[in-house]
Amino acid sequence: MVKAKPMRRDRDLRLIEYPLQDRWKALVGRTDADNDYLSLRVAQPDDWWFHVRGVPGGHVILQGPSGEEPDRETLKRAAAIAAYHSKARRAGLVAVSCTRARYVTKPRGAKTGTVQIRKEVVFKVRPAAGAELTKHGQ
Repeated sequence: MVKAKPMRRDRDLRLIEYPLQDRWKALVGRTDADNDYLSLRVAQPDDWWFHVRGVPGGHVILQGPSGEEPDRETLKRAAAIAAYHSKARRAGLVAVSCTRARYVTKPRGAKTGTVQIRKEVVFKVRPAAGAELTKHGQ
């Protein structure tokens, strides 16, 4: 069973961590400030970044062993976590944008939690987190 655990990086910032298979983990921002911190400070250039398209929600960073690439299943699990931590949580299939963290930038003057991405790939997944990840086979 995959169990989420809250992480504290700063007194006001709270991230959620989901351990995934093969030493991969998904980190999720809870607030706009968490999202900025996660996407622009915590994320390394080779990490994977996820967010539901066109719907408010948490940014998700997928981190794993240095020099390794996640398989498609692990990418889809991270996308399902992003869908779960969004306003589309109760939807069926959800479109989730995915890109490398190096392609995530903050436009000048943009409000907290707003980023711009390039080179996106879109996954269509059902929202799931924790034990639900294995139930849905994502």
